[in-house]
Amino acid sequence: MKTNNKSTNSNQWLMTLLKGRTFIVLILLVIFFSIAKKNFLSATTLTMVAKHVALYGILALGMTFVIITGGIDLSVGSVVGLIGMLAGGLIQEGLTLKFAGVTLYFSVPVIVILMLVAGCVIGAINGLIVTKLNVAPFIATLGTMYICRGFASLRSGGATFSDITGYEGLGNTGFKVLGSNIANIPAGVYVFAVLAVLAVILLKKMPFGWYVLAVGGNEKSARLSGIKADKIKILVYMISGFCAAWVGMINTAQLSAAHPASGDGWEMNAIAATVLGGTSMAGGSGTILGTVVGAFVIGVINDGMTMCGVSEFWQKVIRGLVIILAVVIDQTQRNMQAKMALQARNENK
Repeated sequence: MKTNNKSTNSNQWLMTLLKGRTFIVLILLVIFFSIAKKNFLSATTLTMVAKHVALYGILALGMTFVIITGGIDLSVGSVVGLIGMLAGGLIQEGLTLKFAGVTLYFSVPVIVILMLVAGCVIGAINGLIVTKLNVAPFIATLGTMYICRGFASLRSGGATFSDITGYEGLGNTGFKVLGSNIANIPAGVYVFAVLAVLAVILLKKMPFGWYVLAVGGNEKSARLSGIKADKIKILVYMISGFCAAWVGMINTAQLSAAHPASGDGWEMNAIAATVLGGTSMAGGSGTILGTVVGAFVIGVINDGMTMCGVSEFWQKVIRGLVIILAVVIDQTQRNMQAKMALQARNENK
């Protein structure tokens, strides 16, 4: 069978561009905003962007695992707010045991552990609702999104915990370290880097990662091959909750206060970063490196538009268009891959 080498080469070049689209977009955005705002590449601005990239990126890491399985987690933004309120409350007010007439104050390492456990528990609840009650992920996490946001407000009656410094005599100082700069780099960036490396190992080097990809690719076949799909789904939602807990604590430390509305809408940033990074909304494929680059794109877009004076309302419109465009491009890439695979099979006949 005759082949059209020119057409094949053209398709291969286009596929290469599509695969590297997120990195290309990131470079173009940096160039654009550096021209539009002369101080965009200043140390102060880059530090600000890095802080936001770390927060969106950590959320996106957890979201990547969820979306690869074919799910979605809309609750992460609310979990950020709830964890912040729980941590702030423990620092400022402690834990009062009315039946014993005492108030307990925990050290910062203990608070961090408790918050991470709380995030995992919320994630486990999401996973159980999806797997055991057979509720669609969108509906299940939409429900927990409202529940977590409600509990965040109930924790303080809607008020802000404005003093998270702690007390030397009670041994609960040091929480603000999570929001400080270490060697001129935000602490959140270090957390993001460590979690990203762990996520790569988990997804690419461990059997768990293969199971996640298998469940997202074809859940029925995965079950027939002996993979416990329900267990995998619960675990990925726990990972998402774990990541959201980190963001809740880091964000609270950066603000030096805990507010129940913190993290509002951040689930959209996490989803956008994940999809921009090449994770398919249909499930079955995705990379951590792509998600990391996607987080940088979202961070640069958000901060760049803010510096350029773009209205918050228009920013929401643009973020929505970015998500739609990312999904369309992903679908185009998948269709091209299928077409090229079919063409290759025909040429070998």
